[in-house]
Amino acid sequence: MRSNTGRVLAIDFGTRRVGLAVSDELGIIASGAGTIENGDDLLQRLQALMTERAIGTVIIGLPLTLRGEHGSSAEMVEKFADQLREAVPQPVHLIDERFTSSIAERTIRDMGVGKKKRRDKGKIDEIAAIVLLQGYLDSK
Repeated sequence: MRSNTGRVLAIDFGTRRVGLAVSDELGIIASGAGTIENGDDLLQRLQALMTERAIGTVIIGLPLTLRGEHGSSAEMVEKFADQLREAVPQPVHLIDERFTSSIAERTIRDMGVGKKKRRDKGKIDEIAAIVLLQGYLDSK
């Protein structure tokens, strides 16, 4: 059963950029919401986006190792998730994202996008967030 507590925001967290995707109101379809630079104002920018888009839940991709273990990247994401939990009232969940970037790259390639555009890391980050969110929505 789907909840009517607002849209879901998916975050593909990176040290340089943060890929974003947002669900529709019914929680069925994930759409890209671009990328934002990871800087000192990241939490404020996310808060503004969450208010603007009526976000009810946040999911963040957790980059586990292939064995499902926590490495330094996962620790960095967990620290960010804790900071976001302190800054916003919405629930923030960590979701296994082991294969979202490779799926995103394959999706871009399958769409027939040229090599130059395929190197656009921001687009890969955004599509990784879409893949993460759609998987989450489909599991509900």
